[in-house]
Amino acid sequence: MSSPFPSLVSPYAEQIDAETFSWLVASRMIVDPAELDRYREAGYGWLGARTYPYAAHDMLRLVTDWCVWLFAFDDAFCECDRRAAEIARALPQLLAVLDEDPAPGAPVDNPFARAMLDIKGRVRAAGSPDQLDRWRTVTKDYLFAQVWEAANREDAVVPTVGDYIFMRRRTGAMLTVFALIDLATGRPLTPDEWRQADLAAITESANDVVVWDNDLLSYAKERRGVNARNNLVNVLARHRHRSIQESMNQIGRMRDAAVTRMVALRAVLEALGSPAVSAYVRGLEHWISGSVAYSLTSSRYTKAWQGAMPVCVGHAGTN
Repeated sequence: MSSPFPSLVSPYAEQIDAETFSWLVASRMIVDPAELDRYREAGYGWLGARTYPYAAHDMLRLVTDWCVWLFAFDDAFCECDRRAAEIARALPQLLAVLDEDPAPGAPVDNPFARAMLDIKGRVRAAGSPDQLDRWRTVTKDYLFAQVWEAANREDAVVPTVGDYIFMRRRTGAMLTVFALIDLATGRPLTPDEWRQADLAAITESANDVVVWDNDLLSYAKERRGVNARNNLVNVLARHRHRSIQESMNQIGRMRDAAVTRMVALRAVLEALGSPAVSAYVRGLEHWISGSVAYSLTSSRYTKAWQGAMPVCVGHAGTN
């Protein structure tokens, strides 16, 4: 998983790791002591520190807390045998807090909804109405996409390659964390800049790289789990009639081609002369290098590799 992009770490890494874990405990999204120990050991603060190394302390706390919300939701609703209807019935509470603030004093019983309400308030306080709406919109897309993924699990469906690639751009939640990049840089994109065609294209390529890397890195964890069908390795193996190794090699070539597209688009976007656009592009690059660096050291992934089949992730030029 080569990358031409810099790999940096925030000086706040250890502090953010401790603070975000305390936030998770207080949120009560996870209450099982053994599961909390696994979250502490995984060191999610280091993911934020590697993917937003340029962020000031408060912004780094915000984006890292949101990443931990996504991991907690993923473990509770997505990496399990919950039925599509069960996830769909949970959505109104989450969508309600995204769209509206509860009446003063009104209880929010769902811990995931309470934590999301906290995140939304902090996004609103730190950014513009446009930045808040952007984050809310892609977060809704992420939530709805989980129903599709659950339906695949429930009906034992391996999605087609085209459907999987299209939906993985939503189920992977990357657009929700990319939407916070210009909040973390302190250089907000204008609505016109956000809608610029080349910016959308580089965002899509970065999205593909991160989620395809994740499918490779998490394969050992997922290959015998209930969500194994929702992994590009198994999608290619099923529909392109390839071995696991051949599928991994193909994904390596796909992600390297997407990185090449990003490098070409970066030159085009830098010519715009917008500091906000340039900062956003650098933020995408940090996500690619930082997510891989984190995954290669985090117990969330490394423990699953112990005893896994000896496969090698291929790159361009491999068979």
